[in-house]
Amino acid sequence: MTDPDQAERLKALEAKIEALKGPVQTKKHTDEHYSQAHLAWRMVIEMVVGLLIGFGMGYGLDSLFGTLPIFLVIFTLLGLAAGIKVMMRSATEIQQTQTAETARDKLPEQTGGDERARDGD
Repeated sequence: MTDPDQAERLKALEAKIEALKGPVQTKKHTDEHYSQAHLAWRMVIEMVVGLLIGFGMGYGLDSLFGTLPIFLVIFTLLGLAAGIKVMMRSATEIQQTQTAETARDKLPEQTGGDERARDGD
């Protein structure tokens, strides 16, 4: 058994810890807005970079071989396809992250209660 002095010290320590933790920070609406804008810009940049790389490669090959702009058209379309593919992969990654966060927020706290029920016994 613990003596009363240790119990009081333990309560004082718990109070200090709670005071240092402070209130729970909630996410502001503007923060959420900026994070969504960041994701949108990320996808736009991925698409444009794919187009520019394809355009540059096609233009370079056309200049090198002295051909009609056939390589320019082909590689620009390939760059577009690559940009769309990367953009879709990013959208899937973002969706999975948001789904995991939503599922985590909806789970009830696993504190207290029957230990055997929590462990699945």
